[in-house]
Amino acid sequence: MALLEKILSPADVKELTLEELSRLSAEIRELLVQVVSQNGGHLSSNLGVVDLTLALHRVFAAPLDKIIWDIGHQSYTHKIITGRREKIFSIRKKDGLLGFPDRAESEYDVLNTGHASTSLGFASGLAIARDRRGENFHIVAVIGDGALTGGVALEALNHIGQVKQRLIIILNDNKMSISPNVGGISRHLNYLVSGRPYIRMKEVIQNILKSIPGLGPTMYELAKKLEVLMRTMMVPGSLFDELGIKYIGPVNGHDFGEMFKEFQAAKKHDFPVLLHVVTRKGQGYVPASEDPSSFHSSAPFNIENGKFIGGCKSPSYSEIFGQTVRRLVERDRRLVALTAAMPEGTGLDAVQKEFPENFFDVGIAEQYMFDFAGGLALGGFKPVLGVYSTFMQRAVDQIIHDISLMHIPILVGLDRAGLVGGDGPTHQGLYDIALLNPIPNIVLMAPKDENELQHMVYSGSLLPKPVFIRYPKEPGRGVPLDKDLLEIPEGRAEVLRRGGHALILAVGPLVYRALEAAERLALHDKIETTVVNIRFIKPLDRELIFSLAAGINKIITVEDGTAMGGFASVIHKEFLQTVTNRHEFLTLAVGEGVMPLASREELLEHFGLNSDGIYRQVRAFVNKT
Repeated sequence: MALLEKILSPADVKELTLEELSRLSAEIRELLVQVVSQNGGHLSSNLGVVDLTLALHRVFAAPLDKIIWDIGHQSYTHKIITGRREKIFSIRKKDGLLGFPDRAESEYDVLNTGHASTSLGFASGLAIARDRRGENFHIVAVIGDGALTGGVALEALNHIGQVKQRLIIILNDNKMSISPNVGGISRHLNYLVSGRPYIRMKEVIQNILKSIPGLGPTMYELAKKLEVLMRTMMVPGSLFDELGIKYIGPVNGHDFGEMFKEFQAAKKHDFPVLLHVVTRKGQGYVPASEDPSSFHSSAPFNIENGKFIGGCKSPSYSEIFGQTVRRLVERDRRLVALTAAMPEGTGLDAVQKEFPENFFDVGIAEQYMFDFAGGLALGGFKPVLGVYSTFMQRAVDQIIHDISLMHIPILVGLDRAGLVGGDGPTHQGLYDIALLNPIPNIVLMAPKDENELQHMVYSGSLLPKPVFIRYPKEPGRGVPLDKDLLEIPEGRAEVLRRGGHALILAVGPLVYRALEAAERLALHDKIETTVVNIRFIKPLDRELIFSLAAGINKIITVEDGTAMGGFASVIHKEFLQTVTNRHEFLTLAVGEGVMPLASREELLEHFGLNSDGIYRQVRAFVNKT
């Protein structure tokens, strides 16, 4: 019987020997590879924290002790050993386990996470609440070195060091951003600084210096200043120490004995402690350890050779965005590409590889990225940003205050806009239209396919204002790509089909689903519809829309964003302000409520935004008396 089958809760982990823990780690890694090879998901990060997760649950008493996973994509092992092993093959599937912590799934999940850098703020608040209620338990925030670049995490560190409440921060350093600054000398010095022999020796030397008549106090103060200087220069923990947070480490994140010792020591402190734990992404599976970026958010793959399975022959919208930006950089070296820790995800690695001097990865720092882009634009460059729609939300203040009000010309690709499959509610791109449309001076576009996307990227690069282009996480339709990039006139929509019974205004790739529904309506129901590819959500092609609506009284809007404040709201407002109320409206969009876990196609079906759903709803709307 496999050891893993006996693990029903963290209590079972506490009973294992070191040898059994090593066996359990190997079994969990084998299971993780099997699961992600079938379902896709975050593999390399999860493989890296298997030992760390087991050590945490061995030393701490969850769920009484609160273990908070920053971002949460690395929580698969946590789920496996907290009673969800039998459901693990459902992860990221419809009605299955989320790929991130979920309070509705388990009492062991403290937060619903998905975005980076949030754990420290919650941990700090929980610690204050615990202390004021007179309770006694440990709070542990596990944050990666990449997430530590986020401004909200740094703000939290500053406050944690100020209020000095009891909590433990686990800095999971998996070689993404901090490790280049941690070399052999600094590791050795840090070991000496944090080790007991060093502390005892330091105390002896201090006493000797103080005892020297006359010069003792002066030499002691000089020695203290020299120590601080050396630590600041050489020891990675000096930053945290200066903030008022005790630094311990580096700790080997694959050595159970070392982790047990340091975790137990951290529990004894009544002030904030940061343990720097070094792990290896992809640990235990060679393809993932050799190429952790490709297996960070992985598609299904062949376990034997690590090659990804299937996939669409058509390039994704992300790839087209990146390739088009690369073409533009090749033409004009004033163009610079920016991303916030997502070069591969946004497709901008195409620029990074060929024109590294025209590429900036600012880390998980979306707010800073927009201000950085603004400075580049003011300095005569042409910034092109690639950011997921869900992460753009973090920089709305910068977009309003620092970009739009000054008419600063930047071009932004809003990747993963609309419904996003697999990653659950935290990664949906539903709110970009509602957030951006009220902002003055900006342009907001949505291409119907990959060919139109490349033309929009080119067109946006020519406009002297902030431009946003939203597109989904999915392969393109496989339409031919024009060799030459063409300029699309600003604010110009496109009529794709004409009919007198209803007017369908569709946004982005849902245009094709609307067209399929329109053809079916004509064929089976003798209902003729006009279908418009809206192209520009802002500025709206009001002239075209009102001219078409003059002879049609039933208007349908189709979008994969939130109905509240979305494109439909724009249309309703325009018609209420300018024409009589003889028109009837049907809004096809994403409603309010809990977002189910499903693929993009399943989500489109759920909200009635696939071609069949559009067909049925438009038919009922037109036939309504």
